[in-house]
Amino acid sequence: MKYVFFGTSEFSVTILEILYQNNFIPDLIITTPDRPKGRGLKLKPNPVKIWAQKNNIKFIEPEKLTRYVLPVTHYDLFIIAAYGKIIPKEILEIPKGGTLNVHPSLLPKFRGPSPIQSFILSGEKETGVTIILADEKVDHGPIIAKSEIFNAESETYKELEEKLARLGGNLLVEVLPKFLNGEIKPQEQNHSEATFTKKITKEDGLIDLEKDPPELIERKIRALNPWPGVYTFINGKRLIITKAKLTDSGLKILYIKPEGKKEINLKDYLRGNPNRFLERYL
Repeated sequence: MKYVFFGTSEFSVTILEILYQNNFIPDLIITTPDRPKGRGLKLKPNPVKIWAQKNNIKFIEPEKLTRYVLPVTHYDLFIIAAYGKIIPKEILEIPKGGTLNVHPSLLPKFRGPSPIQSFILSGEKETGVTIILADEKVDHGPIIAKSEIFNAESETYKELEEKLARLGGNLLVEVLPKFLNGEIKPQEQNHSEATFTKKITKEDGLIDLEKDPPELIERKIRALNPWPGVYTFINGKRLIITKAKLTDSGLKILYIKPEGKKEINLKDYLRGNPNRFLERYL
């Protein structure tokens, strides 16, 4: 199978690795250009670029996608997994088998850029991955296959991202031969049941410990770490809350990260920084 893989994140890398281990090796990887990160805003490669370099797979990182960025146009299939950009219809239609998209939700629920975070914030218990035949609309195409995860209501973003990526990679390995042989008939999504997610911003991490419901705060902590992080302001200083739990008596904060410092247990922090307000959350 001659295919191109589009991806950028750790989710993409997990799927790539599973494909690679099962001898589905991409002819080309398309990823996004290096972006400035960290305090010094130095350009850094994304996880997919690092993986491609490590495994000696050809890759390109165009700022703008057009059909002319592809070195050749004779491919059996394209596969998308968390690429991060909308892919034009003229590119989706290049391969004779079409373009498959691995999406980390049970479509048509949670279409859009933040399905994992939005699932955690919703408080729902069941999620999964859906492989669709991509069209020009976001997460809109007909369904090739689905696989579910049950009782996922206590997962953190990173835990769930890893589980869903493994689920998606293994599902791809299972369905690719059947799909290419014409054994799978794509099923139209029920578009009337579609829900949509938004891009997460830094402002989404702000909480009010006194006014926000404890259940919402706990979900935010699981959904929005490591980025943008869940934070509040204590005496004018930003305090990131990295881990908490719900008990019968309310929200208990376990770990925090004062701005510019390392993560620390709340009990240890309060020994050197007494604060009656924060003591309520021990």
